[in-house]
Amino acid sequence: MNCSERPLVAAAPSLHNGEVNRPGRVALLGLLAAMPAACGRANYVVAPPRPVVAAAWPAARVTPHVVLVSIDGLRPDAIEAFEAPTLQRLMREGSYTLTASTITPSKTLPSHTSMLTGQPPEAHGVLWNTVLTADREIVDAPTVFGIARARGYGTAAFFSKPKFQPLQQPGTLDYSQAPGGWFGGWSSSRTAADVERHLLIARPNLLFVHLADVDRAGHSAGWMSRSYGEAVRDVDAAVARLQAAATRAYGPGNFTLIVTADHGGHGFDHGTGDPRDVLIPWIAWGRAAGTGHIQVPVQTLDTASTVLWLLGITVPAEWAGTPVLAAFREPAAAAE
Repeated sequence: MNCSERPLVAAAPSLHNGEVNRPGRVALLGLLAAMPAACGRANYVVAPPRPVVAAAWPAARVTPHVVLVSIDGLRPDAIEAFEAPTLQRLMREGSYTLTASTITPSKTLPSHTSMLTGQPPEAHGVLWNTVLTADREIVDAPTVFGIARARGYGTAAFFSKPKFQPLQQPGTLDYSQAPGGWFGGWSSSRTAADVERHLLIARPNLLFVHLADVDRAGHSAGWMSRSYGEAVRDVDAAVARLQAAATRAYGPGNFTLIVTADHGGHGFDHGTGDPRDVLIPWIAWGRAAGTGHIQVPVQTLDTASTVLWLLGITVPAEWAGTPVLAAFREPAAAAE
């Protein structure tokens, strides 16, 4: 079994007084010790317990649960070109745009930081995109995870690349995982399986899932290549699993699913202002989502604001992004 497919044995170690208790600690250490050295260390983060007071949750919230899925490197035109059935169905049943835009530089970590902080790079300061830099830097800007958790919401994040450590801010995530080491990553199949196991024991109000297969295929075989298309279909199958797992965990109609990407790509790379790099899909499905094409411009900066709006949390005044209200029905109608 290679490191990308190694199953997660201890999805969420149990907690006591803010620390992983002994059985949970033993299970987690056993998992890490079982991984071959070539896989690097796995990076698991479990936050200290925080009181959950449902009555304190905002009355204005549109949905009690948000599932945000980021497909790394997915070009909008790849959805139709490679006949991704799940994404096409979500577009038919929900609201969408294939002309949303990411930031420049259109790189993974700067783009995801903007997606999760509602801030452009000049505000959040993340212009680097290497594991070596990520290993020694932190993101100071508030993330949707920290803001939601401070309001009593449960949070979880599943990253498929090792460079996301700066976004695993202490105290902001009830549970988070990412590959360790300087290279490699986890497949969408492995990540989907980990999420399925986690949802058996926890029901986070905000669940973020990052899937990396498409970007890896683009860098190795080229964007829109045959291998890239195979990766698109693999990720599409993972999204179907995530949607099904969320339905089992939260109940039908009890969550909103947003599927987007951090950037596109062309040739064997990305990072420029070329439309093939900058244009991304943005799909909203489920509770409160409207139907049809979103008729307003959408930026990746708007994703964080939309998540907070859905949970009934006031968007920070300094954020550049705004909620994509055009993608949703009126909250009163959504509750019917």
